[in-house]
Amino acid sequence: MKLFIDFFPILLFFGAYKLHDIYVATGVLMAATVVQMAVVYAKERKLELMHKVTLVLVLGFGALTLGLHDERFIKWKPTVLYGVMALGLAFALWVSRKNFLRALLGSQMDLPEAVWQRLNLVWVVYCLFMAAINGYVAAYYSTEAWMNFKLWGYAFPLVFILGQGLYIAPHVKLKTPDGQDDSTAPPQ
Repeated sequence: MKLFIDFFPILLFFGAYKLHDIYVATGVLMAATVVQMAVVYAKERKLELMHKVTLVLVLGFGALTLGLHDERFIKWKPTVLYGVMALGLAFALWVSRKNFLRALLGSQMDLPEAVWQRLNLVWVVYCLFMAAINGYVAAYYSTEAWMNFKLWGYAFPLVFILGQGLYIAPHVKLKTPDGQDDSTAPPQ
């Protein structure tokens, strides 16, 4: 169910684009994202920072796209989102000396410090790559080509997440909800 909620807006965006145009699709994306965030909030009673940033960017760039009737804004939204993520992760790591990924996921798994540091760095590089490739396609290709890239470009995050999982698997110790190491927890 969570996977459906995560991909609900983008699926509707693609469908609306295929049936109508980028402007109808943008309106659908905006509405679907609001519904998505309402569902997330209803289930979890809060929105994570990433949820808030995504909502603001979708509504902001969507409003600019519709208000100015200029598709470039919605096409550049992923570049801005990935750029903000890269800058935020890099700033937290190198300026604030904090590892945002560990802060976000450390309560769920225990990894050696060096692994957390490498993961954070890899996420910075990945976000910069995704920002650059989306920006390139948005700038130099048609909207139809960009939409096809967005659809088939979901291979990048899937490969990245799979690779990340393979990298951390030998190092990870899952934790129970009470914070104990799962390998020492009694069977349930």
